[in-house]
Amino acid sequence: MSERTIKAVLTIAGSDSGGGAGIQADLKTFSALGVFGKTIVTSITSQNTFGVQSTYNLPIKIIEEQFRAILDDKKCQAVKTGMLGNEETVLLISKMIKKGRFKNIVVDPVVFSSSGKRLLTTNGVKMLKECLLPIASLVTPNLKEAELLSGIKIKSQADRKRAARIILKSGVGAVLITGGHLRGNPEDLLLDEKGCQVFSSDRLSKVDIHGTGCVFSAAIAAKLTHGAFLRKAVHGAKEYIGEAILGRVASGNGNDCAEPFAVIYREKEKSQSIYDLENAL
Repeated sequence: MSERTIKAVLTIAGSDSGGGAGIQADLKTFSALGVFGKTIVTSITSQNTFGVQSTYNLPIKIIEEQFRAILDDKKCQAVKTGMLGNEETVLLISKMIKKGRFKNIVVDPVVFSSSGKRLLTTNGVKMLKECLLPIASLVTPNLKEAELLSGIKIKSQADRKRAARIILKSGVGAVLITGGHLRGNPEDLLLDEKGCQVFSSDRLSKVDIHGTGCVFSAAIAAKLTHGAFLRKAVHGAKEYIGEAILGRVASGNGNDCAEPFAVIYREKEKSQSIYDLENAL
């Protein structure tokens, strides 16, 4: 069987022992969307569907060795960052991304876990704004993260637009403030050089679903890897995360997890139903 060339995307994030977020969710998303995922692990977390119990940020030397191995191999078409842990890691990642001259940099500014555990130091947030965002194509903060990055309290759509404009001044290519924590339907607000665009959808769950932020930003990175323009990539990822939420799974006794392979499973079920129907005739 001949080899098949495939586009690759790099995720730089923490490991989720529960499998619902972090590196694990990113890799499943990449595979589901037809790109090859490579990884740099920044932190080891002990967590499950109830939340994060503990974290261990890897030594800078270990993270740098992983990055050098990636740089010595075939180049990835996109990079997605998630949990970075501290300012030393943010600074290193920023330098290595510039050294590798990567394009399509999607930054998911993970500061807190959904259960409230702090995952990025205060100085790490400062370094993120000063060093990583200026070289990024897109940053995807939720409401709380957008408040930290902009320095303002967000209570209205006008506040979201103002926060996005402030964050954009950091030098990042575009800002997508996700709306999962809004009351009512989730509206994601994108601000880029073309202006603002709101991506709306129905609320598909009344409870928090673990891993949605990771899966959404990973899906955008995967779409960019395939060559989609930013707004089309966001639109496609928005539809994809909706499927992942609808197909959510109870992998433990706590919160349900988004299912990155939900679309594939649904297509298989549809094909099987058609097959069964045809054979029953």
